[in-house]
Amino acid sequence: MAKKASKKEEEPLKLFYIFYNQERWDNWLKTLSEASFEADPKSDDLPEGFRILDGFSVDITLSVLKVIKLYQNKRYSRDEALDKLSQIEAIVMSASPEGDLEELVGILQLPKLALFGGCRKYLEGGFDKDIKTLIKTGRDKIEKDMELALEAAANIAAAVMDGAACCGKYVKDDLENPTLFDEWLIECERINEAMTSLKNFDESAGDDE
Repeated sequence: MAKKASKKEEEPLKLFYIFYNQERWDNWLKTLSEASFEADPKSDDLPEGFRILDGFSVDITLSVLKVIKLYQNKRYSRDEALDKLSQIEAIVMSASPEGDLEELVGILQLPKLALFGGCRKYLEGGFDKDIKTLIKTGRDKIEKDMELALEAAANIAAAVMDGAACCGKYVKDDLENPTLFDEWLIECERINEAMTSLKNFDESAGDDE
């Protein structure tokens, strides 16, 4: 009897995994709407609102990549992972709220194009892993062909999910006017950091944080 119970406990408990939902998104929006974006002249820290916006962004990236980790750990099939991904994407990439939050949510959403595009490429397979060439293509095309530049960014993101190292050395800290492709590269670096932090995710079934 003891052996049967132990075996049952080791089976994947998919229903216990809780991912991004509308309530979580709404709670972040409410927190953001109540935050101050005024700089404190006595402090070098970013205003509260921008710190919250960054936390908002990290939370989305981590939530999405938990789906990828569960696919890697064979908790989800490819179709199940794609379905979970689509559910989160529908929330995050929904129409921006009108008013003061509209611009902020737009700033949040644009980098996530590389995140969601990269996830789909990773799950579907066949992505390009030549990061140096992809970055050159993205930088060359961002002003002429945004779709092609995004395709390059999505391939980079997929390669990072697959274990490639990127993209700190390619992100220029001194850029006064970063392009959208630079924002996508920053998101790819965030993906790299998140995958590292999630290295041991799913050690126990039901982990949702």
